[in-house]
Amino acid sequence: MYRHVYLRTFSLNDRRLSRSRFLCVLAALSVAWTSQADDRMTDPDRAIAVDALRADFAALYDGLKSGHADLYAHRDKAEYDLHYDKMLSALDKPMSLFDAQVYFQRFVAYGNVAHARIEFPREAHRRFEDRGGKSFPIYLRIAEGRSYVGEDYSGHADVRPGDEILSLNGIAMAVWLERTAAHISADTAYIAHSLLEFTFPRYLWLELGEVPEFELRLRTALGAEKTIVIAARSAEEREQLAADRPPNFSLDNELRSFELLDNSVAFLRPGPFYNAEDPSAMWDNTAFTAFIDGAFDAFLEAGALKLIIDLRDNPGGDNSFSDPMLAWIADRPFRFASEFLIRSSDEAAASNQARLDASPGAAANVSRLMAERYAQVPRGEQFAFDIPLAAPREDRRFDGEVYALINRHSYSNTVNVAAILQDYGFGTIVGEKTSDMATTYGAMETFTLPLTGISVGFPKAHIIRPSGDTRTDGVTPDWTIESPLTPAAEDRVLEHLLRRLRGDLGDEAADR
Repeated sequence: MYRHVYLRTFSLNDRRLSRSRFLCVLAALSVAWTSQADDRMTDPDRAIAVDALRADFAALYDGLKSGHADLYAHRDKAEYDLHYDKMLSALDKPMSLFDAQVYFQRFVAYGNVAHARIEFPREAHRRFEDRGGKSFPIYLRIAEGRSYVGEDYSGHADVRPGDEILSLNGIAMAVWLERTAAHISADTAYIAHSLLEFTFPRYLWLELGEVPEFELRLRTALGAEKTIVIAARSAEEREQLAADRPPNFSLDNELRSFELLDNSVAFLRPGPFYNAEDPSAMWDNTAFTAFIDGAFDAFLEAGALKLIIDLRDNPGGDNSFSDPMLAWIADRPFRFASEFLIRSSDEAAASNQARLDASPGAAANVSRLMAERYAQVPRGEQFAFDIPLAAPREDRRFDGEVYALINRHSYSNTVNVAAILQDYGFGTIVGEKTSDMATTYGAMETFTLPLTGISVGFPKAHIIRPSGDTRTDGVTPDWTIESPLTPAAEDRVLEHLLRRLRGDLGDEAADR
């Protein structure tokens, strides 16, 4: 199994309330690599002496240089060294563990690689929200670097979804995006902005602390500008405001469903590629495979000629889940990467061994092979790890037209699925470009800083998409359908695709 999950952890009420389950899923996933944190991490207010901070900051950079698949992929080494010296010099007074995590993560994020990161100190944020702490009450929709009101929980009569936010507290929103994105490990501004759509209030809290209100300069859809002041809101207040308004369409990324949309078009929403129903057996694909087989049996029995696979807002997972789904539509063997290139390091070897020690049975195959290669390959050198081909089904399979919907919130293994469909010609990709990468630095491992106990994630591998394209880039759809700027009662993207498949759109409209 090759787990490729975008392990982001958010607190329940920090995400847009209409998709709150997304937070629970990702928080559960974080257990996969943060559950072994030691007792030093249980007190975020614990003071850490300057000498310990400086020693662990040096250990942080040394560990990244040793274990990271390519630490300088997006930053010149001289540039990174100067940044290190500047941040090390600034460590001249004790810090709380919370502040150290935030400070160290800013250094890791400087490398602009999504799978190198220190997780957000979610326990401190949970305590803040549990005591009634109040945050910025608007979730952004960010398009081409401009910030719009996505979901509004301010309760202010002059705020409308779709209004452009020009400034916050007198500072241009472009500056706020840069300041908050500096906390996020991301290869591009596009992926950072896609994540800020979930997390801007949380990172604004890191920048400002708790404040009672915010001044906004807004531009309406008609071009009128106005300055207003909105109150910060607690999680309880945001929930109440959400409950008092009519529901809008929202993608539930835990939902698994299938149906016949008409006599010929089938629809499959596979949900996450892990066992979201039972986090204690997260990588058991038994129930998922049965669900997929049942869906395709129903499609074939109904005589469906076209299939839409909805991968929007899918956080990813493991190819042991996605491969059985793809096997139903594949006409030849396939795999999620043309090359899987691993850097041999003490950090990766130790993380792999810890996984073996914790679960020798489940980890026996891949992790044991990895351990053998780490023992053979000199540290610092790269080796190719064989990704076996997955076979198409030999008996019944779906041979109709396949369309896969993607968007900026299709992450990690979901991007691999889209790349397989596109690169092997198994289907047509529809929607908006993924922010996460098809060729990427991933397969994250961890090491622990010796004095603070902070866990550091790093990518051990360079994963090349099936086509062999080495550019660090997302999956670009064959047919572009932009995600709506504002919430709506219906699924506008799916309806647009269905109209195109039915021939109800002109050529010009169909190409948008």
